[in-house]
Amino acid sequence: MRKFLVVLDDTRECLNAMRYAAMRAAHTGGGVTILSIIPPEEYQHWIGVAEIMRAEARERIEAHFEVFAKWMRDRQGVNPELVVREGEPVTEILDLVRADTEIGVLVLGAGTDKSGPGPLVTQMSRNSGSLPVPLTVVPGDMSKERLESIT
Repeated sequence: MRKFLVVLDDTRECLNAMRYAAMRAAHTGGGVTILSIIPPEEYQHWIGVAEIMRAEARERIEAHFEVFAKWMRDRQGVNPELVVREGEPVTEILDLVRADTEIGVLVLGAGTDKSGPGPLVTQMSRNSGSLPVPLTVVPGDMSKERLESIT
């Protein structure tokens, strides 16, 4: 089964990437893997605080995931899996794509503000020639209707 890998973060454009991945998976008989990355802690000497921060981050991630997962199951018939990693986003994405051979497409949402598509899209686009899977960039301001028509 081919899986669509989508990154769950706090950006608005993440929503369209999730929708696109779920709809493509539903129409092609594929699956969805949702990756959320906890950034590395800057204050490693505060180990107790860092552990609490990690636990809180994981709780937020799981709550956000459940919202998307319920929509995917109810509306698209797709049961996504959640992968949570800690580290630098580009490194963690590449490591997961290389480790999970069922991942066939990386789906990212592009930001709509004047500063560009966002740091993750920019970094992954720079590496797109050497990615082991195709990269799909979904415009952040694309309507639900347009997404439905192209998936």
